[in-house]
Amino acid sequence: MAAALGGSVPALAEKADRNKPMNIEADALRHDDLKQTSVFTGRVVMTKGSIVLRGARLEVRQDAQGFQFGTVSAEPGQRAFFRQRRDVAPGAPEEYIEGEGEVIEYDGRNDAVRFVRRAELRRLRGTAVSDEITGAVIVYNNLTDVFTVDGQKAAPNAAGDGPAPGGRVRAVLSPKEPPAGAASAPVQEPASASPALRPSSTLGGTR
Repeated sequence: MAAALGGSVPALAEKADRNKPMNIEADALRHDDLKQTSVFTGRVVMTKGSIVLRGARLEVRQDAQGFQFGTVSAEPGQRAFFRQRRDVAPGAPEEYIEGEGEVIEYDGRNDAVRFVRRAELRRLRGTAVSDEITGAVIVYNNLTDVFTVDGQKAAPNAAGDGPAPGGRVRAVLSPKEPPAGAASAPVQEPASASPALRPSSTLGGTR
């Protein structure tokens, strides 16, 4: 099962990040200049502009056009971490996208991030979580600002006569905030019914 979430997130990702250099810290490095690949292991932290990636192992490669690709994996039983600042209107609270998965793949050519297994993605406005999505695989495209979420494929249950429960995509989406200064329309009170008046040429209703 898949769901595409586009218009629910009004701000855009930090577009300048894709052109920033990749800075990496780790306990060990193995570089293959011929294949243009580098493997970092041990408490890996990668930063690229406002992007932060953390995990146990990171493999980085670069194609002939200079685009960078990274695959970070976590320790067994743990999840790797991703965070990126979003462009917002001047004066608006800062927003961030952050997520976790056993494996996180960064695609510099398409400016997309893929979270694999026990995937979770959150949008934060300031320090408060605004939207939260979980699934088996989540793909976040920075250029189009679209999220695609796949649920875990259903497996037969113990009796073998149907799919096991679980594996559904789950999402909590907060309503958009109204623009600053926008006032809600006042509620109109229903007019009370008044008795109809009939014209009369005499006072007191007598002839």
